[in-house]
Amino acid sequence: MSESSWRPTASLDNLRRRATLLADIRRFFSERHVLEMEVPILSRRATSDPHIDSIGADCNGAPAFLATSPEFGLKRLLAAGMGDCYYLGKAFRNGEAGGRHNPEFTMLEWYRVGWDDHRLMIEVGEFLSWVLSISRVRSYSYRALFLQHLDVDPHRASLDELKAVVARELELSFEPAGRDECLDLLMSHYIEPNMDSGDERGITLVYDFPATQAALARVEDDELGVPVARRFEAYVGGMELANGYWELTDAPEQLRRFEADQRYREDNDKAVNPFEERLVQALEAGMPNCAGVALGVDRLLMLACAAGSIDEVIGFPIDRA
Repeated sequence: MSESSWRPTASLDNLRRRATLLADIRRFFSERHVLEMEVPILSRRATSDPHIDSIGADCNGAPAFLATSPEFGLKRLLAAGMGDCYYLGKAFRNGEAGGRHNPEFTMLEWYRVGWDDHRLMIEVGEFLSWVLSISRVRSYSYRALFLQHLDVDPHRASLDELKAVVARELELSFEPAGRDECLDLLMSHYIEPNMDSGDERGITLVYDFPATQAALARVEDDELGVPVARRFEAYVGGMELANGYWELTDAPEQLRRFEADQRYREDNDKAVNPFEERLVQALEAGMPNCAGVALGVDRLLMLACAAGSIDEVIGFPIDRA
């Protein structure tokens, strides 16, 4: 252990900017009459998301898990009639560490009752423009982005066609197994780095993702009659900042997706833990139509501070916690 390991990795100036950002976020939502809510960050239930792993704990002699997001708690509040609300606080994900990741991170998540994904996209653009002082906001469908950058329709291309594009554009030591892996690789390794090609930094909003990537979003036909996930992502400088949904309110479909996630985890030798069946109960009780979005505050601060690593905006990342 080095003699300086007690020190924060972030500068004091960046930590002061963090404090200012948190205060600004709360003011933004206070002015729009969106209420801040607390939800448990320690739960008897874990995430079922195949691509996210919960951090386990022992609490009063029984297994517990640190929350990977406040989503389930906020949705239970929505079903109880809370109305527009948000959470600003910690979330935890196992195995996530690097230049843009820390297992403990700060998340902002908010929900708007009666809104769809496109209306919430506008507010996300307004929020990011205000925080980052960026005037240029552009939106593209997932299809339009792939056609623009790679000349391929991601919804209709065959697996062989997608593999050919991957082989043409990316230098990989392996062959991707399926469509979603091909699309994820092309998005993260080719499209995202090329989103901001001009001199002016801008906000890019991408919507109508493949139906197979719906997570907890609704699936509906687009203008061409192709089923798409009614979700969006927000990027600045090629960095993903936010992920939003027109939220699924169909309880049987929600249960089907949870069970499918559990089967995937079992088939791929991932931990299978109790999932949040109380969300299914909340949907059965009648969660209102709404749209929600989760945003990484640490990444947002990285952009505001022009930081190259998340360690520059966190006082004590996992290696010093």
